[in-house]
Amino acid sequence: MKAKLPFLPLPLGYLVSGVHAGLKSNPKLDMALFCSQFPATTVGLVTTSKVKAAPAKYTERALRTGAKVQAIVVNTKNANALTGKQGEADVLKTVAFASKLLSIPRTGVLAHSTGVIGVPLPMPLILAGVRQAVLRLSRMGGMDAANAILTTDTFPKCGAKPLWIGGKNAWLTGFAKGSGMIHPNMATLLSYLLTDVAISRPLLKQALWEATEQSFNRITVDGDTSTNDSVLLLANGACGNKIITAKNNDYQTFVKALKDVCLELAKAVVRDGEGATKVVSITVQRAKTPKDATQMAMTIAKSPLVKTAIFGADPNWGRVLMAAGYSGAAISEFKTSIVIGGYLLYNGGKKVSWSRERLKKILSQKDVDIVVDLGLGKAKDTVYTCDLTDGYIDINGRYTT
Repeated sequence: MKAKLPFLPLPLGYLVSGVHAGLKSNPKLDMALFCSQFPATTVGLVTTSKVKAAPAKYTERALRTGAKVQAIVVNTKNANALTGKQGEADVLKTVAFASKLLSIPRTGVLAHSTGVIGVPLPMPLILAGVRQAVLRLSRMGGMDAANAILTTDTFPKCGAKPLWIGGKNAWLTGFAKGSGMIHPNMATLLSYLLTDVAISRPLLKQALWEATEQSFNRITVDGDTSTNDSVLLLANGACGNKIITAKNNDYQTFVKALKDVCLELAKAVVRDGEGATKVVSITVQRAKTPKDATQMAMTIAKSPLVKTAIFGADPNWGRVLMAAGYSGAAISEFKTSIVIGGYLLYNGGKKVSWSRERLKKILSQKDVDIVVDLGLGKAKDTVYTCDLTDGYIDINGRYTT
């Protein structure tokens, strides 16, 4: 979701900022602060990697306690991962310092990091950045914050959606960063979703799960899962609606908006995949089970041979069926069909007339749609990915240098 305006609407009760703390080369913004003026009901998901960065572990513990969050400090350039006890101590130091400056409980502050693994945080710069970010908190700081959380991203990923909930005007605003090391074992990126809707924690958690399953957990760039990834959803109730405690019309309205924002953010991450030139949607339909549909779509999406063929607009559609075959999902070559860009290429082994030149033109587009129909059941799922280019190798071959 490429923001087109310099101003990003924020829900009531939120202030944000993005500053240059000296972590990146001047004058790039490299630290952000998201702040709610009221304790916000908070839910989230954290990377399923067994090697979690110190900020991810701290966030996971905070979510288990049901803490109401009021502030999230985010630094880039340095992931604070595999930094041992020092890394954990640095998270606590950052949280304590932000808590003091904002005059809020320490339990209401989280600290996130993204960047290079295995390097201790430069704490003097981090703490100075926190102080600067607190001083610059503003309702007009949305785009600064969106830019300040980026690493190898080439554009900010953010968006806002107005809501009418319980007779009240409300907003949902989302921020995300992610370009490489993207694969769903939660939501492999950092994302912050802010709303002024009042909703119970169990329903907020359910809403985030529903939205994440159809967005952040349906994208892959390179099949790698990060040590730091987290998605957080804060609801401070400032719009004044009667708290949502049941799956009524207000809940459905909220969930739809959340799904829309999350999917747009997720697609933006794929579009900005490291070195990517194309966005690819892969739909598997009429699968035997929902698990089969997801598993096959994700296998095709991860295939280096499929992704490189799409990059080169090579009309080698057989690679799609090749990946489908080893996905582990139920498949019959005599019932399966493959359609790319609306163009039928394979139909159960029957003779199909197709043009290499026409397929090459379809694969040369910036958006490529692949549909695999298995003819075995009713299950369907869609996964989003990008092509695999020499640009990806160039970026990741020089990441720390």
